[in-house]
Amino acid sequence: MTLFGMAKHCLDCTAPEAKVVLTRQAFDALRAGELPPHDDGARPAPIGTPGRPDRPRLVPPRELPHRGLGSEEGRAALVHAVAHIEFNAINLAWDAVYRFRGMPDDYYRDWASVAHDEARHFTMLSARLAQLGRAYGDFDAHDGLWEMAVKTSGSCLARMALVPRVLEARGLDVTPGMIARLRAVGDDATAEILEVILREEVRHVASGTRWFRWCCEREGRDPDATFAELLRAYVPGGLKGPFNLDARRAAGFGDAELSRLANV
Repeated sequence: MTLFGMAKHCLDCTAPEAKVVLTRQAFDALRAGELPPHDDGARPAPIGTPGRPDRPRLVPPRELPHRGLGSEEGRAALVHAVAHIEFNAINLAWDAVYRFRGMPDDYYRDWASVAHDEARHFTMLSARLAQLGRAYGDFDAHDGLWEMAVKTSGSCLARMALVPRVLEARGLDVTPGMIARLRAVGDDATAEILEVILREEVRHVASGTRWFRWCCEREGRDPDATFAELLRAYVPGGLKGPFNLDARRAAGFGDAELSRLANV
């Protein structure tokens, strides 16, 4: 099987545990040189619904209840919400591999590595959910991440700008506060998982920065102006702070971008 075929296989898999196993196998095969990232000549299928289980039920974000972290139920709901993000992130990474052809080999290695990390994050969070007496699918969730994937399916440049550097970068902003609140209520186990995820998500957002800028160079576009233009087009309400400027800087955001964010 080619890398693109394997990426589609991982993307289409509906069972979370099987998707994790397939992702690990694909990453190991790519790293061992058994899945060279060479274009097989086949065109990607139009983007559709990714492989996912029947549950969780997907609802508009406004229909999701707000639960405090003072109860075990509230902490389980938080873990579930993050697990849902990580499960979506597996699909997003494999779609980035599958959908955009003609990129350098390192592009495919980067996003296969991201998929592998996200699968490991999902496994960690699923295990924590089990400790809390819950499982993935027990709470409702929303589909915002994949909706942006659909909107950007025709442009690698737009995908790199708006999924890693907007939606996933939001995790860099909000996770430190979540960790602090969890530690304040004595849930060090969940806090430690989120600390691992936060460290590794910096690298994932940095991959988005790297390939966004590469795409801009290929198209002769200024990255700073292009990012601002894409934000106006796809996020008309603007990005809401506060922003984790140190983490964003580590993920490749430039001074002009950070200044613009800080002054929104």
